[in-house]
Amino acid sequence: MSKSIIHTNAAPAAVGPYSQAVVAQAGNTVYLSGQIGLVPATGEMISEHFEDQVKQSLANMKAVIEAAGGGLEQIVKLTLFLTDLGKFSIANGLMAEFLPEPYPARSTIGVASLPKGAQFEIEAVLVL
Repeated sequence: MSKSIIHTNAAPAAVGPYSQAVVAQAGNTVYLSGQIGLVPATGEMISEHFEDQVKQSLANMKAVIEAAGGGLEQIVKLTLFLTDLGKFSIANGLMAEFLPEPYPARSTIGVASLPKGAQFEIEAVLVL
């Protein structure tokens, strides 16, 4: 299988043994690694506020998608990870403002914890 690794300084660097995104299958499918609310320039969490973390995670995801040559409209699947599913409606509202319709398929998973103390993480699959 041939694959290309995507990296942009407009999103935080990987904090482990993974890439920001990988393009596979003749360059048509892009698998984005999870994005949390880290500020790209500092690598620090944007704030302790859930809403800020969601917005920064979405901005980070968009930056990686653009670095891969795509756009938000090309997302086919999203997975959300929340440490508090009671905040799902907040994430849902912010995503509705951010993503163009028709919306991609999506799963939401409640987790005990996320890297760097994040409260929200998002990963995506898109087709260019």
